Amino acid sequence: MSTHDTRTTLLGCGDLGIRVGTALAADGHHVTGVRRRVAALPPVIEGVAADLTSGPVPDLPSDLLVITMTPDRRDPAGYRTTYVDGVRRGLDAVLRSGVPRRAVLVSSTSVYGDLEGDLDEETPVAPTAERAQVLLESEALFHDALPHGSVLRLSGLYGTPGNRLVHTVREGENNNPGRWTNRIHRADAAAAIIHLLTREEDPRTLYIGTDDEPSTAGAVRDFVADELGLPRPAPTGSTEPHGRRMINARLRESGFRLRYPTFREGYRAQLELDS
Repeated sequence: MSTHDTRTTLLGCGDLGIRVGTALAADGHHVTGVRRRVAALPPVIEGVAADLTSGPVPDLPSDLLVITMTPDRRDPAGYRTTYVDGVRRGLDAVLRSGVPRRAVLVSSTSVYGDLEGDLDEETPVAPTAERAQVLLESEALFHDALPHGSVLRLSGLYGTPGNRLVHTVREGENNNPGRWTNRIHRADAAAAIIHLLTREEDPRTLYIGTDDEPSTAGAVRDFVADELGLPRPAPTGSTEPHGRRMINARLRESGFRLRYPTFREGYRAQLELDS
């Protein structure tokens, strides 16, 4: 099948989905984005107006499938409606027309809950928080339907105007500076999805999507303050390193390379965006 014959479906086509869809359309894919309101989609993405959590969903024949759902509510019920009910209904609509060749479900490193230290795809997870439990249920639902599909657990996303961390630095906040933080620029998250969809070798079923350098919250805030020419914010709370460090070795070993490998490159780009 040539690139121009490839049908790519994006279930839940927000910022991340639009980044993926725009890049694939530029490469000749026929891209369909499914969301409640399609007016915000760029012309290169064919919009299908449907609420995946209720109401009818048309058949969605797909060679490549990307699921990037965003809940309307951040409570456990809102998560379940989106990540279980919505994912199930979206998968049903796709599978009515056949099985996609490749599929990626975007999940979150929040499934690691309160675990600390260096964590990767081999780390057993058993979160106590209900929202994280729902995400694991969504991952299982996806793999039951598409055993060859890939779950991409993303760490904290950044890269849109008005970043909250930049605001806290401007306000002089530096609470709990020893906490390890993990992040990935939205451009790299989209590129990772495309990489898993299009690489020649079949991808594995689980990947961590994060940059190359976990860093303490204080180190990132100090860097941003230096870039802005502001005094480094005074630390409050624990300065001892603690928390989790997400490791992206599997994704890098697959041949993926980050445009923003650390917070330094990423936040320099962020500050240019906010200027």
